[in-house]
Amino acid sequence: MPGDNKNKLNTYHRADAPRHPVPLVLKEFSLKLREKFLFSNLNLIIKPGEIATLMGPSGCGKSSLLAAISGTLSSEFSISGNICLGDFDLTPLPPEQRHIGMLFQEDLLFPHMSVGENLSFGIPPSVKGRKARAQLINQALEDAGLPDFSNRDPATLSGGQRARIAVLRTLLSQPTALLLDEPFSRLDVALRERFRAFVFRHAKAHQLPTLLVTHDPDDASSTEGTVLNMVDINN
Repeated sequence: MPGDNKNKLNTYHRADAPRHPVPLVLKEFSLKLREKFLFSNLNLIIKPGEIATLMGPSGCGKSSLLAAISGTLSSEFSISGNICLGDFDLTPLPPEQRHIGMLFQEDLLFPHMSVGENLSFGIPPSVKGRKARAQLINQALEDAGLPDFSNRDPATLSGGQRARIAVLRTLLSQPTALLLDEPFSRLDVALRERFRAFVFRHAKAHQLPTLLVTHDPDDASSTEGTVLNMVDINN
């Protein structure tokens, strides 16, 4: 992946974010599916710029935890405890008021939109004016080494290029924290390593508390952050 310019990255931080980045905090957090606890009394502090990892087998509740943090959890589940950004409690808020960014296994680009239109979709409405929005898009593409891609059809992009566009769209939404739901799992080994480094560099440059869900030990070891195993949590 091309080198990053941290000063440029800072130009599209949240305008209304706290002056100093704040941690993502889970306090005595429990998640239950109907009558079964997936885990209980989880306490976790993810510092700004830290990438914490949650590991475990399929079906153990990893992705459900991310859904709980983002506010998109199915009504089949129930939760207790608190999800906070610093001292601010997100728990009662709907997803659109939490400003949590998410990356999935699929890039989820809109096929009927150009690359630039996909990126524009992520920019908050508070950024007014076509010129200002275009400047953010062009800056983001420049940072990612894709300077002339604004008018490209997503169908013409390689897998790695599509993945980078998905990251940029998430960052342009100016999130306060970042959740990664196995976004590297469908990539081949060489591309996986480059894309993983790209995502982690950007998360750290933006000082985003980041939680990665994975079953791959290489993903976990590359974060240099806290690693939690769901098996340990549940025992």
